[in-house]
Amino acid sequence: MIERIAQEKKRRYEELQLLLADPNVISNKAEYQAYAKELASLTPIVNEYNNYLKITRDLQDLENVLGDKSHDNDFLVMAEEEKHRLEKALKDASSRIEDLVIEEESGGERNVIVEIRAGTGGLEASLFAADLLRMYSKYAAKKGWKLELIDSSMTEKGGYKEVICSISGSGVYSRMKFESGTHRVQRVPETEASGRIHTSAATVAVLPEAEEVDVVIKPEDLKVDVFRSGGAGGQGVNRTDSAVRLTHLPTGMVVTCQDERSQLKNKAKALKVLRARLFDIKQREQAEKIARSRRAQVGTGDRSEKIRTYNFPDRRVTDHRIGFTTHNLEGILEGELDEIIDALKEKERKLRLEQIR
Repeated sequence: MIERIAQEKKRRYEELQLLLADPNVISNKAEYQAYAKELASLTPIVNEYNNYLKITRDLQDLENVLGDKSHDNDFLVMAEEEKHRLEKALKDASSRIEDLVIEEESGGERNVIVEIRAGTGGLEASLFAADLLRMYSKYAAKKGWKLELIDSSMTEKGGYKEVICSISGSGVYSRMKFESGTHRVQRVPETEASGRIHTSAATVAVLPEAEEVDVVIKPEDLKVDVFRSGGAGGQGVNRTDSAVRLTHLPTGMVVTCQDERSQLKNKAKALKVLRARLFDIKQREQAEKIARSRRAQVGTGDRSEKIRTYNFPDRRVTDHRIGFTTHNLEGILEGELDEIIDALKEKERKLRLEQIR
């Protein structure tokens, strides 16, 4: 089955090469960019599949040699050793193709927009939202990614009612997508005099960043409002109308951005968030039409789903989707997320391979 999929990817790759040489496509910038992007995503798969085919041919030639008993024993022993090496190489190439197909179909190379919102728990929930932002900031730094704040609503105690940021780099979505859902914290708040453990929550939405070729936003579908950014006072107050509020009229979706001092930069960031949200809706609609897509996901993808609990008294973090538990709470909050994410990726890989086969 995986070989059939690789063959289809190769046929599409060759078709795209012809399309990109077509003058009509070259003259259409949006169409050309879309095809070029698709070609780039297929290139690693096609290269690995060509390697797989070469190893297969080499193995067949070696089988023919081994079938000729006129060769001396030393030569046949060497040929048998070479056969074992090629069989292992073929198995490794097949495994890499599986991984590349899964990665390509899940859009793993996209950058992301991360939206964190305080849930139940009042002040403690907003402080936990700030902890999650710090955790992702640390994780992004460890992976060599770039995290950039887009918009936020802070509380007086340093927590966040809501914070939106972008994370860019290699393979961001393939790892960060598992963070979507409700994160629950169990700990004693600083304001709790009796030492009782409180349970609070924050929701995380990880949206794959969309490009203009993915989602077309017409200027007439946008209402743009500008206003003065809020600040902490003194020099922190922006004295010009640089904050931007975008309203997408067809959906009623509203996005604001006031992180930058430039109105143009704020508008560009707000558009990035809006495009990601619209692309997320588009993807979810497609997933609902194809029931098998949901069976290949780790969890339901519903952001109301409780995906993880951070228990401070026991120094324990549990991911409920796969029953994974670690007692490295401090490390997790310092951005050491690979242990959990690797386990989630392996579970997803098994589910997708069961689906393919």
